Amino acid sequence: MAPKAGGDSAKVNSTVYKNKSKPTDVRLSNINAAKAVSDAIRTSLGPRGMDKMIQSANGEVTITNDGATILKQMSVIHPAAKMLVELSRAQDIEAGDGTTSVVVIAGALLDAAEKLLQKGIHPTVISDGFQKALQMALQVVESMSIPVDLSNEDALLKAAATSLNSKVVSQHSSILAPIAVQAICAVMESTPGKVGARVDLRDVKVIERIGGTVEDTELIQGLVIPHRSANVNGPHRIEKAKVGLIQFCISPPKTDMDHNVIVSDYAAMDRVLKEERQYILNIVKQIKKAGCNVLLVQKSILRDALSDLAVHFLDKIKTMVIKDIEREDIEFVCKTLGCRPIASLDHFTAENLVNVDLVEEINEPGGRYIKVNVLRNPVITEILHVLQPLQVTASALGLATETVRAILKIDDIINTVN
Repeated sequence: MAPKAGGDSAKVNSTVYKNKSKPTDVRLSNINAAKAVSDAIRTSLGPRGMDKMIQSANGEVTITNDGATILKQMSVIHPAAKMLVELSRAQDIEAGDGTTSVVVIAGALLDAAEKLLQKGIHPTVISDGFQKALQMALQVVESMSIPVDLSNEDALLKAAATSLNSKVVSQHSSILAPIAVQAICAVMESTPGKVGARVDLRDVKVIERIGGTVEDTELIQGLVIPHRSANVNGPHRIEKAKVGLIQFCISPPKTDMDHNVIVSDYAAMDRVLKEERQYILNIVKQIKKAGCNVLLVQKSILRDALSDLAVHFLDKIKTMVIKDIEREDIEFVCKTLGCRPIASLDHFTAENLVNVDLVEEINEPGGRYIKVNVLRNPVITEILHVLQPLQVTASALGLATETVRAILKIDDIINTVN
């Protein structure tokens, strides 16, 4: 019986190996899944594109026609469809626009590849053909391109307005496009060869406020801190300010988590309170000695960054205090103001402070916030992505072609395994 069983097993394996319909079915499934994603956002392309309303699992509703946002909100399971989602995300990182176009191009290329597969052409041949077509298409696009002078503000405004035409705020492009161009020009750095420029979009920060309209959008040459000052009776507007950023707390030190201090009599309690008062007073005296009149305090986890007694003393010396600066914002604040964080009281000296033009607390119906206008090294606190149409077209075409080739190559691996 054993030889017979072995023969049956070999027969089954031979049957599986000769089943040529399986790779075709898997390949077709990959193409259909990717085309489904492409068709889902096709109608949102262009200035006449329709907005999509997406409801998340927690009930939050998003209305947008941005391809990257739509695909990010969609729950995609199929591996080939996920590749198009990653394609859109890569396009957003690379160029900042064309997230819908790149997916639509990939869907159209896959539709053309499906027709070629039905004619019996091997996937590798189709993939090589797409690669050759990509090189030729890039040559055509480069021959059509017009050099952009980064000092020509009109050309940059047209590029920004073109990018905004397909967005929800397209009717406000005349307001937002100049803001975008000014923001990018302010953080633009020349490359060593003086060819083009380098822009780090992390230097442009967007602060959202509740209330108002798009017309209220403002470009700040400096820093915006989206919460009120910690002062009770202190100043709310300081011109020609000296700003210090500290990473230590102005509050009484605490014991470790597993230890307690037991005070048994009133004399000991008075001594503890007196030591705490003297500890905080020494810190405030050092702040006043350095000439600091605006103090930024990093948010603390283990204890209060600022005690009520410290606020009282700082009010006395007319120092504006802004506490709870998030740890991840420290680098941005330092780069904006041109300062460096001070980790200990010994290093709190006048040399480590920075001069700014104006620090003021703005009171609006949506809440209070701090606005800092810097004298130098401005980093902008408004919007957006400015990009050249040539870069969008070339990036979209290249990424879409590479994605189609990758989807077709998936089944070459399946063929090898089988």
